[in-house]
Amino acid sequence: MSGSHPTRAEIEAGRKLFSAHWQFASAAGSIASLPPMRGVEIAFAGRSNVGKSSLINALTGRRALARTSHTPGRTQELIFFTGPAALTLVDMPGYGYAAAASTKVKAWTALIHDFLRGRANLARVYLLIDARHGLKAADAAVLKTLDDAAVSYQLIFSKVDQVDAAAQAALLARTSTALAQHPAAHPQLHVTSARDRAGIPELRAAIARLLAERQA
Repeated sequence: MSGSHPTRAEIEAGRKLFSAHWQFASAAGSIASLPPMRGVEIAFAGRSNVGKSSLINALTGRRALARTSHTPGRTQELIFFTGPAALTLVDMPGYGYAAAASTKVKAWTALIHDFLRGRANLARVYLLIDARHGLKAADAAVLKTLDDAAVSYQLIFSKVDQVDAAAQAALLARTSTALAQHPAAHPQLHVTSARDRAGIPELRAAIARLLAERQA
């Protein structure tokens, strides 16, 4: 993680938060089918196959809570998972999948835009970026959407186990410079690997801290 390291107490708070029972709650393919707002929501966005489902499974310690797929664009709905302390995790549809029909892409885009603007209890969007590739052109439109919606968002680099230390340092420096131009972006960057659990305790701690701040 780039930035301040969480304390032992924060790491433990994150562990406790995600060690409780997590379950699938609902799926929404339209604004009309969104579940009632409950407690605090955090959402995970990113390109298709960036590892959103794998990250959610790693956070919750549930191997198959979120469905993972080698088929890009499979998640076409907002998927809600509920846990303790009135916290809800939202798996957002992946973007950047060129083979999807244009009408379907437009529907996904409209759903995401409406969700971002209309969800008062949405505390943060975590935007996953493949650490092997960094920010791509498809990500730029999403950053603008998040800025326009004035939704607090933060970048998480996935698959960091496949990037050496020097490349990782360069990636973080380059991304920090780019994010300075985005008003809604949180400056702290997370690096994670669902495969070897790197960064997972720190991300849990950050989410627990965010939840505590929203409930204060």
